[in-house]
Amino acid sequence: MNPVLDAIYKRRSVRDFTADLIERDTLIEIIKAGTWAPSGLNNQPWRFAIVTEKDLKAKFGELTRYEKVIKGAKALIPVFVDRDAMYHELKDHQAIGACLQNMLLAAYALGLGSVWLGEILKNSDRVRDLLGLSKNLELMAVLALGHPAHKNQISTRQSFKEMIVFET
Repeated sequence: MNPVLDAIYKRRSVRDFTADLIERDTLIEIIKAGTWAPSGLNNQPWRFAIVTEKDLKAKFGELTRYEKVIKGAKALIPVFVDRDAMYHELKDHQAIGACLQNMLLAAYALGLGSVWLGEILKNSDRVRDLLGLSKNLELMAVLALGHPAHKNQISTRQSFKEMIVFET
């Protein structure tokens, strides 16, 4: 099978991780993959933080019901949109979604597990404050990463045929 399609079909949201650490170079490679997502006018509005320090991860965990996932992850990558770099809110938010998907696929390709956490957005100001970042950065998601504790997770999808609403 095509390796890109293979990654798309086999990648899963992973919430349980082993104790193995992630090399900084691997995290940088995941971020780099995110930066190759398409963006309107090629404005590249994404910004990233890297959080690996245990106490700071614990503080992040206090801001979400997914505390166990955050504490178990070996790294967090909060992903922000830079409001100063935006040209169209909806299009820039769509670009961030593409960026996040690239990062999830890169993590999978590098043998890591990851999950896209959005529930923490209810505390986005507190996340930004924990990191000492300016208000022009708006939190879009937090990626939790680590080596997967379980392999070959199974998932299902509705039939793609049910999703096609019009065809000529």
